[in-house]
Amino acid sequence: MTKFDETIPTLNIIMCGHIDHGKTTLLHKLSGRWTDTHSEELKRGITIRLGYADILLSKDHSGINRENKGTPLRYVSFVDAPGHEMLMATMLSGAAIVDAAILVVAANEGIKPQTREHLIALQAKRINHAIIIQNKIDLVTKEQARANYEALKKLVHNTIAQNAPIIPVSAQQEVNIDKIYEALCAIPTPERNTTGDPLFIVARSFDINKPGTTPDTLNGAVLGGTLKQGTLKVGDEIEIKPGLAIKEANHLSYKTLKTKVRALFKGSHKLDYITPGGSMSIETELDMSLGKADALSGAIVSHIGKLPEPAYTLAMKYKLFDQMLGTQQQTAVDPIKPNEMLLLSINTSVSVGTVKKIKNNEAELALRIPIVPFKGENIAIARNVNNHWRLIGHGEVI
Repeated sequence: MTKFDETIPTLNIIMCGHIDHGKTTLLHKLSGRWTDTHSEELKRGITIRLGYADILLSKDHSGINRENKGTPLRYVSFVDAPGHEMLMATMLSGAAIVDAAILVVAANEGIKPQTREHLIALQAKRINHAIIIQNKIDLVTKEQARANYEALKKLVHNTIAQNAPIIPVSAQQEVNIDKIYEALCAIPTPERNTTGDPLFIVARSFDINKPGTTPDTLNGAVLGGTLKQGTLKVGDEIEIKPGLAIKEANHLSYKTLKTKVRALFKGSHKLDYITPGGSMSIETELDMSLGKADALSGAIVSHIGKLPEPAYTLAMKYKLFDQMLGTQQQTAVDPIKPNEMLLLSINTSVSVGTVKKIKNNEAELALRIPIVPFKGENIAIARNVNNHWRLIGHGEVI
């Protein structure tokens, strides 16, 4: 790509849907990049961790393209989320850092449990814009495609995707990829808050050094995610909370990390500063080992002294769904009970909490992993059902 232009709007998009419905292949056709780069993902053929890709959409006489031909329209940062039911927490983390969603449904397989669960997860994460992709359209008859389309319309009725376009696509044959570009450009750009203290939400953390790197050229730990508000600049002194997990005598504690911003990237562009919008990464001066294996995912970054202290208790008000999704048989959601364990997704952090108090759709929980609390932050709530976490509702921090 050419040099990054801050005047061009940026949109964050999550790719979601049932496993094997073609999300990663579709993203490859949209962006030219395979996001399954982890060795276990390549071996198993499924997305396990969040994957990223970014493009610049432009328009010339032939239409919208990603070849930088004509007038630049917008940058698009994609987050590829896993579709497997065991990885719902990872999907929720991805949904926390995006503006809109592409929900992929294979026309030859139709609506599956995780299709419904991902749709309700988008609602729980307050994502209000979506594009529905009716993928693998080349594998069905015209009549089957029509029936699948009607089923999709019924699925999204009275949801955040009620007015979403439904685009028939064959990712393998590259059919209607241009229509997806058009739909992406039609999504309104959210208002960005560039004032106030920066709040960077960490979704991944890395050691990017390759074997054999000499000590004088080593990179510090890298944090990947998005900036929700404010501005971050190279050289800024920052803190990371909850920070580093330390286990001593079977007791887990967290240590706030303080460091400096060594380099900043928006997508593949190296910048002197970043503002909200798009997938970003921060290279820090921390030892690279601290970023390995997503050790700092779920953390919050800001200037030193600007973040609240991590909390091991959480007060929330909540609303439960009528039915539990993600299973073949939809069942009613039972009320939350005292001493019940719930999985809570707040921003990109995931913690398990034990219910201590309940009153009038408000609950207080004791957390295993601390969160950095912000009043009004939305929460996705899941319950353990037959050893699987199932979404049962959503709420907000009070």
